[in-house]
Amino acid sequence: MATLSKIIILGFVLAGVFAPDAVGSFFSGVQSWINANLSWYYILSIAIFIFFVFGLIFSRYGSIRLGKDDDRPEFSTFTWFSMLFGAGMGIGLLFWSVAEPMYHVQNAPFLEPGTENSMAGAVMAMQVTFLHWGLHGWAVYVIVGMALAYFAYRKDLPLTIRASLYPILGDRIYGFWGHLADLLAIFGTVFGVATTLGLGAGQIQAGLNHLFGVPMDPWIKYVLIMIISAIATLSAVSGVGKGIKILSETNMWLSIFMIVVFILVGPTVFVLGFFITNVGEYIVNVIPMGLWVNPDPSSGWQGAWTVFYWGWWIAWAPFVGMFIARVSRGRTIREFAVGVLIVPTLITFFWMSVFGGTALWQEFMQGGGIIEAVNADIARPLFLIIDNFGLGFFGNILSFMALILIITYFVTSSDSGTLVVTTLISMGKEEPPVSYRIFWGFGEGAVAAVLLASGGLQALQTASLAAGLPFSVIMFLMMWGLMKSLAQEPVGQRHAVSAAPPSAEPAE
Repeated sequence: MATLSKIIILGFVLAGVFAPDAVGSFFSGVQSWINANLSWYYILSIAIFIFFVFGLIFSRYGSIRLGKDDDRPEFSTFTWFSMLFGAGMGIGLLFWSVAEPMYHVQNAPFLEPGTENSMAGAVMAMQVTFLHWGLHGWAVYVIVGMALAYFAYRKDLPLTIRASLYPILGDRIYGFWGHLADLLAIFGTVFGVATTLGLGAGQIQAGLNHLFGVPMDPWIKYVLIMIISAIATLSAVSGVGKGIKILSETNMWLSIFMIVVFILVGPTVFVLGFFITNVGEYIVNVIPMGLWVNPDPSSGWQGAWTVFYWGWWIAWAPFVGMFIARVSRGRTIREFAVGVLIVPTLITFFWMSVFGGTALWQEFMQGGGIIEAVNADIARPLFLIIDNFGLGFFGNILSFMALILIITYFVTSSDSGTLVVTTLISMGKEEPPVSYRIFWGFGEGAVAAVLLASGGLQALQTASLAAGLPFSVIMFLMMWGLMKSLAQEPVGQRHAVSAAPPSAEPAE
């Protein structure tokens, strides 16, 4: 499997280098077909995932540990939240927290007529943003992470996607079907992370241009991707307990600093009230909005936004799910589900309300020109908002801090993805070979560069959308396997049930 996955990725990179137009046309066709025929499937699948997770939280299985009964968490709660938040959100949160609500306030199906481009539509614009970044997406991570941790640490199976299919396939997970499941997870991870790296490179370049006058030439994005990929590879080589842990905690502290500054120097009363209002509106509207399928086949909005996001979350699921599983041994199913589902969602909503709310306030109350900036270059508005604070030299420092935060999230996403891919290829080894980590660390960067060269943002979006489709089927099988195994747990007893699986085959 290791050799086959390398050949496929290298073939894709070479095709992108020598025939970028053909690759771009292919992705465009895939996106059009999915949006025309499978939007309903993505909407329904994500809805089923979130109902499944809530069912587990309130079920009798909630007290079962993801490990043996005497196992306890390896990492503190703060470090755990930092690591799962950094891996699960990363650059996307910095990239879209300002840009997305500014897009939706101009044009979204849920806006009341006459509220476009006004503060009256701001709440609904934020509701749509919450939908895309809230419970639905994190439920995807819960399912994959919980299944992986349960079968690896409670049933002593390898930490791979195939292990979660053991109750269905038995020993056949070590054959063709198991290889296929892991291979789909590898491609989902590579293309999901590449999408994020491509978005992050644009924002880093915009920050460098804003602060230091670095030109916006396209080749600079490719250089940035490879430089950051090299740093991420070094972090991945150092392992979870060193580089990744340190970077995750750094991300969290820098994020807290940015949030505090935005609250203090921005429209404080407005953003705090905006947060409370939007959480309440989200609770009321999340189910109907989450189940809405656009009846107008000519409209491209849902495909470009909601369906893309669901594909992106699913494509990221093997990567984030496995990473969260690696750092969640010893936690109970209920603790894991609530911790991964509820806490990051609330943090995300607060972040979105502060950054997106500040952008909306500046646009409609101060004439800040944020919408114009978003329409011109979605990577730049974060730095424009900081300029609008009028902080002078401190504003430059704040912009520099934002740039550092983007870079650290960039590195965290890349090194975590590298660690997951190499873990899958090496059949669940906690310390995959260094050569694997080096190859895939740079491989993810190469895929991101090819996608940018083959169609920019559209190619990045389509890659995630397409990669998520086959893995969504694997997720349904994971849910089935998890429930089959949980049903065999002794009711009212806390001891682990032996699985006695065969030993894992050696990595290729």
